[in-house]
Amino acid sequence: MSLDHATVRRIAALARIRVEDHEVEPLCQELNGILGWIEQLNEVDVSGIAPLAGAANMAMAMRPDVVTDGGYPDKVLSNAPERSGDFYVVPKVVE
Repeated sequence: MSLDHATVRRIAALARIRVEDHEVEPLCQELNGILGWIEQLNEVDVSGIAPLAGAANMAMAMRPDVVTDGGYPDKVLSNAPERSGDFYVVPKVVE
């Protein structure tokens, strides 16, 4: 399939894209190149290949949902400006 200038202008109008006169020929060549690639893809024999064969059909690996405290509060709070035990001390923001 090959597109002519009138078809490219119609496509641009349908897409609400302004195409100047000097842009029609390069755009026509680009679109014809894309259509050429699509024609090549249509020649590939895909019989026997299941559709959507890929990672989308895989089940996600599950891990146990265990709550922990991290095990190292001193490292976590080492840069805190002020702390009280294993907690951050923050200024009061609501009166």
